[in-house]
Amino acid sequence: MNIERLVAMANDIAAFFAADPNPDAAAEQVANHLRRFWAPRMRDAIKRCLQQGGAGLSPLARRGIERL
Repeated sequence: MNIERLVAMANDIAAFFAADPNPDAAAEQVANHLRRFWAPRMRDAIKRCLQQGGAGLSPLARRGIERL
């Protein structure tokens, strides 16, 4: 699995939800999207990426992934 592609996808999802004026709600929406539409192995890979420093992840993507 290409982690760079997963990072880009997570950042795109976060950018979409960034319009929410409530940062906590936006982070929860990112997490919900990842739960609903990403396969378990994709979620596991992005969580490992975050645990290893989260290179390339936007702040909102990081906050959403932390909620998984």
